[in-house]
Amino acid sequence: MRDFEGRPGVALVTGGTGGIGASVCRHLARRGSAVAFTYRSNSTGAEALTAEIAEQGGTAAAERVALTDADAVRAYVESILERFGAIHTLVHAAGPHVPMIHLSRVSPEQLADQLHADVSGFFTIAAAALPALRETRGSIVAVTTAATRRYPVRDGLSAGPKGAVEALARGLAAEEGRFGVRVNCVGPGMLTDGMSARLQASGDLDQRALDVAMGNIPLRTFGSADDVAEAVCFLASDRARFVTGQKLDVDGGYGV
Repeated sequence: MRDFEGRPGVALVTGGTGGIGASVCRHLARRGSAVAFTYRSNSTGAEALTAEIAEQGGTAAAERVALTDADAVRAYVESILERFGAIHTLVHAAGPHVPMIHLSRVSPEQLADQLHADVSGFFTIAAAALPALRETRGSIVAVTTAATRRYPVRDGLSAGPKGAVEALARGLAAEEGRFGVRVNCVGPGMLTDGMSARLQASGDLDQRALDVAMGNIPLRTFGSADDVAEAVCFLASDRARFVTGQKLDVDGGYGV
């Protein structure tokens, strides 16, 4: 499928060196889009992904950007427009590691930091890219979490802020549809890579927790970053031209 071939400009992906973000970049490139992605600190991963996409005949550009710095984000979007001419898609897949912890043990300062990183980060890049997306009648896809539909204990630091992102996405969908801009969300469930892999490595998810999670998934399997990327690319493509303000959970049926 070459869903994005012929689209003007570039797809902009935040969090491009994360498990999901990198997969989204690869899938977009395979489907005919030039890709510009941001990263927070993994310059080695950014260089490797850029080279990988180039080796496969695609175009990719990476830049380190602090998404909560409004001036830096605006300057970054301007630089992308100068280089590529237009932005047809924004995928927000950035997000810091979120420890699994009971809400009773979360400090107000910890929650405020997470809200700032997740919610302000999403809104800052969306606001900066919106004029360009109006020009191309493009779309925004925010990667959130399946936990905003069915809450797993100890996931409040993720589910709370991601719920706010989803509310903003619905608001943007309602207000920007008149300009042809679509806005949707994808909610990953338990995956074998990305955040879930980091939680397993950190010990936040031990074998008992994994067994319980598996038992709550009707398909009795964990997903992958590629599963999420497929959903992101569908929602960003013209195949979803009449879909906006929606959230697609990629969770094996966890939310059923």
